[in-house]
Amino acid sequence: MSKAGALDLASGVGGKIDKSDVLSSVEKYEKYHVYYGGAEEDRKANYSDMVNKYYDLVTSFYEFGWGESFHFAPRFKGESLRESIKRHEHFLALQLGLKPGQKVLDVGCGIGGPLREIARFSSTSVTGLNNNEYQISRGKELNRIAGVDRTCDFVKADFMKMPFPDNSFEAVFAIEATCHAPDAYGCYSEIYRVLKPGQCFAAYEWCMTDAFNPENQEHQKIKSEIEIGDGLPDIRSTGQCIDALKKAGFEVIWSKDLAVGSPMPWYLPLDTTHFSLNSFRLTAVGRFFTRNMVKALEYLGVAPKGSQRVQDFLEKAAHGLVEGGRKEIFTPLFFFLARKPHSESQ
Repeated sequence: MSKAGALDLASGVGGKIDKSDVLSSVEKYEKYHVYYGGAEEDRKANYSDMVNKYYDLVTSFYEFGWGESFHFAPRFKGESLRESIKRHEHFLALQLGLKPGQKVLDVGCGIGGPLREIARFSSTSVTGLNNNEYQISRGKELNRIAGVDRTCDFVKADFMKMPFPDNSFEAVFAIEATCHAPDAYGCYSEIYRVLKPGQCFAAYEWCMTDAFNPENQEHQKIKSEIEIGDGLPDIRSTGQCIDALKKAGFEVIWSKDLAVGSPMPWYLPLDTTHFSLNSFRLTAVGRFFTRNMVKALEYLGVAPKGSQRVQDFLEKAAHGLVEGGRKEIFTPLFFFLARKPHSESQ
């Protein structure tokens, strides 16, 4: 890792949080979670503040490790992580049947990696909805660099209260984002409202599978590690997502956990027993260097106090994700395609 890369990561820690406030923000964020004695009700009631603090703190770490697209993908043998992520995004565009010139909404767009890829792949105009100011400012800069700033934009808003008129978009997608919603039905209802009649919503959701046992303490520990490490109020089951879609008015065309039958495990990039030059920064060796680099930069005062704590709960998340994947109690790849009927009577 270059010195410039290390300094870029250090300077980005904390996002829009004042560098002197990073440690206090970490402590407040941690208190939301059950792992530190927090209650699910508090996380849901304060989800906007919790998720904003989370992404202010971790966006630079995510971009450093993953690139511009912060999500998993089913992967074929011989396929790189980057290739699988692009294919995963193209699959979504194909399922939606996107056509040139259509207006599309990306709900919870991050810094816009999938937004840019899908816009270029389908020749559509994509609006990214995000409630985090730091990610939006970063996304706008990346749009300008990619040359898509005329067809792609960002709107800062809460996806539980979207600032768009009814029937505004010809397609809506969400990639591992609506899991941050405190209420799936409320989120899906807003998506239903802004989607034009007869058009589709497709998403990849983070879910607990049918193998998850809420009475099993180890299962609960894994779930808690994922929630604190990834800024989630509560991870829903696949069945709860489908029920919420139907309650919101959607017709579910099809759904499937794409982790089932994938030639390579989706969690492979985070598995410390796996080594890959293509995703070196995510391997055990790469994470070891990052962890010690952050520790050293914090000690020297280059990185703000609390940076190591951010790295720590990301490590906790990685452990929870890998164990959840191995035990098949968690999936980040629950896909569904749902249609808004042409009329309410349908």
